Amino acid sequence: MASRSRNTPGPRKKAASAPLPRQRIAVIGAGMAGISCARTLVQAGHDVTVFEKSQGASGRMASTESPFGSFDSGAQYFTVRDPRFQQALATTPQAARPWSANAVRVLDEHGQLSSPSLAHPEAHWVGAPAMNRLVRGWAAPLQAAGRLHLNTLVSAIERDSLNPERWQLRCEGSGPSQGVHAGFDTVLLALPAPQAAALLAPLSVAAELATAAQQTRTAPCWTLMLAFPQAEQPGLITLGPQWNVARSTHHRIAWLARESSKPGRSQVERWTVQASDVWSTEHLNDDPARVQAKLLRAFVDVTGIRAEPAHQEVKLWRYAKTLQPLGQTHVWDPANGLGLCGDWCLGHRVEDAFVSGLSLALTLA
Repeated sequence: MASRSRNTPGPRKKAASAPLPRQRIAVIGAGMAGISCARTLVQAGHDVTVFEKSQGASGRMASTESPFGSFDSGAQYFTVRDPRFQQALATTPQAARPWSANAVRVLDEHGQLSSPSLAHPEAHWVGAPAMNRLVRGWAAPLQAAGRLHLNTLVSAIERDSLNPERWQLRCEGSGPSQGVHAGFDTVLLALPAPQAAALLAPLSVAAELATAAQQTRTAPCWTLMLAFPQAEQPGLITLGPQWNVARSTHHRIAWLARESSKPGRSQVERWTVQASDVWSTEHLNDDPARVQAKLLRAFVDVTGIRAEPAHQEVKLWRYAKTLQPLGQTHVWDPANGLGLCGDWCLGHRVEDAFVSGLSLALTLA
């Protein structure tokens, strides 16, 4: 039976199990949760391999490059409340910097202040010089050791054909990592809950883990990225509003941020616009060009910026925001060597992902 470590009231915790002997461990997913888990297990002496379907480690701490500079297309910032997260950040002090966006405006449909600004006593942090640098910095030793397989989609988890007590992964991709990777004592999934549930569904022994993932609810998010290099003309510093970040009650937009206000970024005027979870859900299957046009019109309404952007693109995060978390740090099945972690276990904050991955690793370490 899977054991569950809880941060919320519930059944009494079981006594901590003894650390496992050196294991061959596969971690599926190279976002904050997966890399936090993997690096902790490596430090404990385990043999760890990470599989990631994208071209780089980061997950939703993603950065999208353009000819005019990068955009933080996923997580916009993070806060630090857990001392273990603070300690981990201290190991790579140049990879994250505070962002002076503590006073967040709340705007109505027309860009007018609809309520007092939200003053946050805690610092807002961002990766530097891009959001993905933190996770990629932590993943670098794994990649250097050949233990991070990028562009590799795990399509199935199966019992090892040569040793039924172990696991093998069937992988698809364009690189040399496609095929079967076998001989794992343990498989840990650091994926969005729906993806984890789908991957575990064919395994009868993983029914409880799949059910745990299915208990959560997540929402999508469409993200619009805009660049206005004309703002660099002499005497013109910025376009539109004098604020740099805002939450919006507009029916399409939930968040706007001027990328050039973040530390270490290019000064070219760039905006990241994130749609509300309700609107993103309603338009989940829309054509991207249609979504882009609708969000651009909403951006004009809120900011008053009517200049034609030199660059615009949209990105869909299908599993962006946890609406109903699991309410525990992770799920671990010691009998079968299967585990789950991710921000969705606790919430939707970057730190939730870190704590989840760390907690699962410490259960094994």
